[in-house]
Amino acid sequence: MKATPPPEILQAPLVVEFPFTRSLGPVQSAFLTGLRERTVLGVRTETGEILVPPVEYDPATAAELRDLVEVGVTGTVTTWAWNPEPRRGQPLATPFAWVLVRLDGADTAVLHALDAPGPEAVRTGLRVRIRWAAERSGAITDIACFEPYDSDPVVEHRPHDGLFADSVTGIVAPARLDYTYSPGAAQTRYLRGLAERRTVGERCPSCTKVYVPPRGACPTCGIATTDRVEVGPAGTVTTFCIVNIKAKNADIDVPYVYAHIALDGAGLALHGRIGGIPYDQVRMGLRVEPVWSEDGRYPDHYRPTGEPDADYDTYKELL
Repeated sequence: MKATPPPEILQAPLVVEFPFTRSLGPVQSAFLTGLRERTVLGVRTETGEILVPPVEYDPATAAELRDLVEVGVTGTVTTWAWNPEPRRGQPLATPFAWVLVRLDGADTAVLHALDAPGPEAVRTGLRVRIRWAAERSGAITDIACFEPYDSDPVVEHRPHDGLFADSVTGIVAPARLDYTYSPGAAQTRYLRGLAERRTVGERCPSCTKVYVPPRGACPTCGIATTDRVEVGPAGTVTTFCIVNIKAKNADIDVPYVYAHIALDGAGLALHGRIGGIPYDQVRMGLRVEPVWSEDGRYPDHYRPTGEPDADYDTYKELL
């Protein structure tokens, strides 16, 4: 007797990306503006240590730091790692070394890229200098990279008032994560069910709660949920919120409503957008049904069924 082969587990590329906007304090403002002007600033602690990159507060004592000093644009590699396959958004498109460089006059090291022909050309103690970007805007990327440079260490540093014309007061840093996501066996079955316009959960054999989407195991009882149960398609709005901020790349006019919807037969609510009704008429207990996406692979939103509202006692345990 042949065993039934396990179903193929789904996988898909997933990108999480957003711009991170932050304002700058006086020390960070001076540091980034200085990079735009090809000047590297550090900050002096109460013990005389020069920190580069500078920070607003002493990491040892939490004392406020404002004593800025200019350090050199040459330095020494303290440690390194070779990067044979640069990724999108990294400083160089060809293989390079990640290096920690203690700039001349500094007591701490800055992390950046070193342009080198190969790992055999990199070593701890290597003397390097900054290669400035052709166009600079007041960001760490104004340092295009480091490059090998044959010179003697210089330990001098000099005070700097941190004043520049048109100082940088804020930055926008893009954040992006690229990875391959696998939903696992239980949610693979759930997604395959959606492709057939069916919503399939799994029941815990102990507490009998039906999880939608399924998780493969009951988080309360800690045992596998192998008993598959088709729920819905209709359900009840349990709670909801009105969204007034338009999401980037989402073709949905605001305001709109996102709700927790307890599908008939499910032991907990899932979330979905409510359509087909003015946002200010959505309410707890509203009976809704799915409106499927154009490709039929998932519910695009839920709309009223026209049934009477559900009694509160029928869904109060699912809030």
